[in-house]
Amino acid sequence: MLNSEMLHTFQQLLEEARASGDPEPTAMNLATVDASGRVASRIVLLKGADERGFRFFTNYASDKGSQLEAHPQVALCFHWKQVRHGVQVRVEGHARKLQDEESDAYFATRARGSQIGAWASLQSQTLPDRQTFEQRVERYEQEFAGRDVSRPPHWGGFVVEPDTLEFWYGAEFRLHERVRWNRHGQTWTHRLLYP
Repeated sequence: MLNSEMLHTFQQLLEEARASGDPEPTAMNLATVDASGRVASRIVLLKGADERGFRFFTNYASDKGSQLEAHPQVALCFHWKQVRHGVQVRVEGHARKLQDEESDAYFATRARGSQIGAWASLQSQTLPDRQTFEQRVERYEQEFAGRDVSRPPHWGGFVVEPDTLEFWYGAEFRLHERVRWNRHGQTWTHRLLYP
């Protein structure tokens, strides 16, 4: 659980990133590890942050979904270059699946094309050609014609529950400011780090 000071700081920085003109202020790097220990990273979009942690949504059968299943320890990194002299928020913690009701509620807010895409895409699997994917999209457009698109059972959300969170503030001459928070049970402590 994030404490109110950490959550307020994060939300304030996110608002500054939105106001800065950043085209994707919710973009965050998600690093995962597979069952053999191989590290992978990619950009995903933050879909909410609260006292529980940081939420995103994906195909559970994708590479990232499989990696989260095998090894739920993850790292996130936000980088807002246009905020102040550059800001990073680094998060390390444990990812767990959201309840179906929360995934259903978010899925219902997505554009219909994105909903159809969640059904049509066999994310991370080999695609023989683009036409095959377009045919799958057409198939699901026909299947859901005239009715709401339900959430696929293989698609939903995760929340990353942090045990470490760092606010990294860029400064001239690389004399950065770093504030590291660590969780001990239900208590958070923080300390400054050398840049």
